[in-house]
Amino acid sequence: MAHTFEELVEKQRAADQAHATAQALRTKGDPPAYETAWQVWRDLAKEVQGAVTVHAKELGTVRAGVELEVKKAVRLTE
Repeated sequence: MAHTFEELVEKQRAADQAHATAQALRTKGDPPAYETAWQVWRDLAKEVQGAVTVHAKELGTVRAGVELEVKKAVRLTE
């Protein structure tokens, strides 16, 4: 499935938020909640990686470059 650059940015934002939630729960010392949050983060991160790969192939460009641009766009809007 094709994704626009904006969709990739939104997916990365969601993954970053899930990661922050998992880290907070880890620090809080809540193993069951942390485990659940970690799984959500892992699934979202996997989805982002797959979408970035497809997007890069469609553009005929290097995957790492697309990933860098997505992460840069997320950081600039935070």
